[in-house]
Amino acid sequence: MTGPRHADRPSHTEGSPLNPDTLEVAPGRTRETIEGWIPQLASEEELRIALEKAFDYRGDVTVTTKDSNKIEGYIFDRIAGPTLATSFVRIMPKDSNRRLKIAYADIAALAFTGRDTAAGKSWEAWVRKYWEKKAVGQSASLQPESLG
Repeated sequence: MTGPRHADRPSHTEGSPLNPDTLEVAPGRTRETIEGWIPQLASEEELRIALEKAFDYRGDVTVTTKDSNKIEGYIFDRIAGPTLATSFVRIMPKDSNRRLKIAYADIAALAFTGRDTAAGKSWEAWVRKYWEKKAVGQSASLQPESLG
């Protein structure tokens, strides 16, 4: 037993209002600059939003706990539970190889203190630099630049 072919679907026939070129284009996401940001953590929702942004951030953050400890490092994981006491961030401190787990409920302050290593490294920025180098006769290749 066979069903209708994909190509025979009404949306794929001539005169269809659907345009595959427009269907396959998704709107881009505007990347906000949060380097140097110190969010106000007045409510549970503000804390959760700030920690989600910290998780997406590609630089170091400084977490100040309620007992006044400051930990600067990279947030590499988070577990969002139903309460602040059951929600955690996992951070790799800048000066250590150990990994720390900190409950959201223990966080007093958060600051985006490290340089965002992904800032300005979009595809569009890379292509612009490539063509700028080509325009002035410099060597430009399709190989990635060295990290550093």
